[in-house]
Amino acid sequence: MGKKTKKPGKGKEKTEKKTAKAEEKRARRESKKLSPEDDIDAILLSIQKEEAKKKEIHIEENVPAPSPRSNCSLNINPLKETELVLYGGEFYNGSKTFVYGDLYRYDVEKQEWKLISSPNSPPPRSAHQAVAWKNYLYIFGGEFTSPNQERFHHYKDFWVLDLKTNQWEQLNYKGCPSPRSGHRMILYKHKIIVFGGFYDTLREVRYYNDLHVFDLDQYKWQEIKPTPGCMWPSARSGFQFFVYQDEIYLYGGYSKEVSSDKSGSEKGIVHSDMWSLDPKTWEWNKVKKSGMPPGARAGFSMCIHKKRAILFGGVVDMEMEGDVMMSLFLNELYGFQLDTHRWYPLELRKEKSTKPKQKQVLDEQADSMDLDSKTSPMEVDAGDEDEDLDSEEDTSTKSNIKKMSLNMKRNVTIDDGNEASRSEASSKSSAVQHSASADVVKPCGRINSCMAVAKDTLYIYGGMMEIRDQELTLDDLYVLNLSKLDEWKCIIPASESEWVEASDNEDDEDEDEDDSENEECESGDDSDEETDEEDDAEARNGASTSLETGDAVAIIRGEGKTLRRKEKRARIEQIRASLGLSDAQRTPVPGESLKDFYKRTNMYWQMAAYEHTQHTGKELRKDGFDLAECRFKELKPILDELAILEAEQKAEEAEGPEKSSAKTRGNKKTKNVASK
Repeated sequence: MGKKTKKPGKGKEKTEKKTAKAEEKRARRESKKLSPEDDIDAILLSIQKEEAKKKEIHIEENVPAPSPRSNCSLNINPLKETELVLYGGEFYNGSKTFVYGDLYRYDVEKQEWKLISSPNSPPPRSAHQAVAWKNYLYIFGGEFTSPNQERFHHYKDFWVLDLKTNQWEQLNYKGCPSPRSGHRMILYKHKIIVFGGFYDTLREVRYYNDLHVFDLDQYKWQEIKPTPGCMWPSARSGFQFFVYQDEIYLYGGYSKEVSSDKSGSEKGIVHSDMWSLDPKTWEWNKVKKSGMPPGARAGFSMCIHKKRAILFGGVVDMEMEGDVMMSLFLNELYGFQLDTHRWYPLELRKEKSTKPKQKQVLDEQADSMDLDSKTSPMEVDAGDEDEDLDSEEDTSTKSNIKKMSLNMKRNVTIDDGNEASRSEASSKSSAVQHSASADVVKPCGRINSCMAVAKDTLYIYGGMMEIRDQELTLDDLYVLNLSKLDEWKCIIPASESEWVEASDNEDDEDEDEDDSENEECESGDDSDEETDEEDDAEARNGASTSLETGDAVAIIRGEGKTLRRKEKRARIEQIRASLGLSDAQRTPVPGESLKDFYKRTNMYWQMAAYEHTQHTGKELRKDGFDLAECRFKELKPILDELAILEAEQKAEEAEGPEKSSAKTRGNKKTKNVASK
């Protein structure tokens, strides 16, 4: 037996000292970092009061272009196809987030912006959805983020803008979808259809796959629920939703799910499936991939032109050596033929004057491929087609077909490899295209850009990309004639976006304090070598649990204000994974008492106890209860803080700016929306 020279409760005393130090440090941080910028209720109330002061509609003509933003909405004005309507969005400068509620109208022919200010306007938001019908623009949902990204508010309000009068009106009708962001909304005949999205509770992110329909004739919401055994898309956000004739299509998206391994951590899923929805029967069916579909990606944009859907942009995250993640921002165009369900890449057609250069570059590329490696039969065919281009320079159409065939065959060869080689080959193909003409104009790769089509013209506005560790928010506008597919035109070049490097000095000091405390602990533990093993193990486990729980509570309470919301969530997810919060058998549900927790999970804890003690009967039940009690006390501080935040968010949704009164439209009566 080991010598029991250690005083009883010494491990507990150490733990209490560390907890006291952590609390003292937390209080010091709170006194330094409390800021009115984190009071999202006060911010929204202040905005609401400012809106109430507006008495009349004010239109500023020929104003400067909107500031850089992403996750805004861009729609074609149904009354004037050469006018774009831009609303909302957000901008992050590396230190703070700015959310906008401004309304712009852009005349493409005059190249002039108008800024519209109206009474009773919606509060600022991003990641909302907007559709245009007749002379109205309808907006639903979205989110508002505090400047420090510590707090956020999801909307479930429904607004309509009269494009003739520039007057806003809030529509309050029963049965509307719950608060959400990242959903998609489309117009089918006289119906607005909403699907999916997410709601961030900080404890977890809930993804939706519910389907809601608003009838613009009857002014009623209806939820379409799946029937037993039917096919239905999984929950997701950030997908694309579009209509062709009497079919509605859903493609891609993003969600998270709990990992099947023991860690219980959450992993992101980039969806690449496609579904079709029959709006007459509300039945979903999967659409098989055919042709040359784009690789899986997130953050892309899509819209409809005649019988095809156009896809642009997106991002692919690739794991490099040394656990390094590299994000590849794409600027590719793909087409999806809606009548045949076939995918194909969209390439710009080249002018005749550039054909000799293009042929020379293609020949050089083919030669380099021969030198680098043995040429496959497919590549030999591609080389033969390069030679055929010489004899067919008199017919531009045939030449274009040859080039498209060449690109397609190369892509088919690449598809047999992995994702990284596909991306590399794609970048080589892009280099060929750019080198063929030194003055090629093309939008850079990006995510979350706005995309719209009027007649035969494609408009792409803004979005976001990353350069090293910086997020670059864009405000450029590109157009492309989809009938000619000859060249991109930059109508508004991107401005220089500011970036503020956040100061990490305070965090570094705190980390140093934590390191010194850890060193003191380790030296203290080393000095107690003569203590019996059970006491040592108890002390170490107690200290470890205290540190993890203290860190989690500190993050949830808002310490470390320089953390952005996404970074904060990543930290919380790490803690959730390390503490196993995703395992329902080991985690109390909100509001659950110790007694109820053990009653629900007693079999799990008794089996766990039996592995160690081999006890049975009453002794086993007591051992199991002891394990459950230890786990309950370990997690209670974290779960209490998460429950408080979740309750605050629900109260915000019920008592937020959506309580503003709505005017009566026509002879219809408006009613308050019941919160969900």
